[in-house]
Amino acid sequence: MAIIGFLLFVRADLASAQAGPDTVETVAEDTAAALSRDTSAATVTNKSLTDDIIDDELEAEESTGFHTRLKTKFIEGNAGFMSLVAIALVLGLAFCIERIVYLTLSEINAKRFMSDLEAKVAADDIEGAKQLCRDTRGPVASICYQGLVRIDEQIDNIERSIVSFGSVQSANLERGCSWITLFISIAPSLGFLGTVIGMVMAFDQIRIMGDISTSIVASGMKVALITTIFGIIAALILQLFYNYVISKIEHLTSQMEESAISLLDMIMKYKLRNDEKSR
Repeated sequence: MAIIGFLLFVRADLASAQAGPDTVETVAEDTAAALSRDTSAATVTNKSLTDDIIDDELEAEESTGFHTRLKTKFIEGNAGFMSLVAIALVLGLAFCIERIVYLTLSEINAKRFMSDLEAKVAADDIEGAKQLCRDTRGPVASICYQGLVRIDEQIDNIERSIVSFGSVQSANLERGCSWITLFISIAPSLGFLGTVIGMVMAFDQIRIMGDISTSIVASGMKVALITTIFGIIAALILQLFYNYVISKIEHLTSQMEESAISLLDMIMKYKLRNDEKSR
């Protein structure tokens, strides 16, 4: 069998030699073309596989809910520092919600209230005006009640009483806002602290390994930066609520000032009418 195989191999070599150089070149060109086609096909196949993998990853990310992704990032960012940032956010939101509810309940239709109050004062119904102030919630009604209680005193005493009580009401409106600003400052500070500690831990791992590994540095920096991101997000959320609270406080303060001026005018007119009647 070995002899027969050797004879067949020699015959094939003789046939190729007889075919001449043109045939050899043709065979070489066909072989190169086939190899090129195989390489192109393999490249296309690899590219299609890569595209399929990327599409599958994108579909998996899209199918994952926002809550799940948020929880994953929260765990990746070191639960210790992320919990501190979350506590700062929750406490800050609690103060914001409490202020919003309080300020919303303090708001009234000041123009209609002052119109009703002016009608009662013009009719010399001071007791009815006081009862209207007692039945109406908010700082505007409280300030008007303080002025009506001292309506028989000098106008300077009435004005001082209104100003003093207005300062007390303004302080009540702003109560708790300092805590909101504190948590706005604390949230990003905790994030930066987590970032610094994460970087220190990454450098410790590099020192222990004795070699600068890209994966170690990248993982440590990722954990460090996630805490900063969540701290900044918490501060931005609290800042939005804080600005809304401040806008409501300013609105109520302007109502109080306008109502105080209107009340003093009512009391002046009331006193002038009484003086004319007494004459």
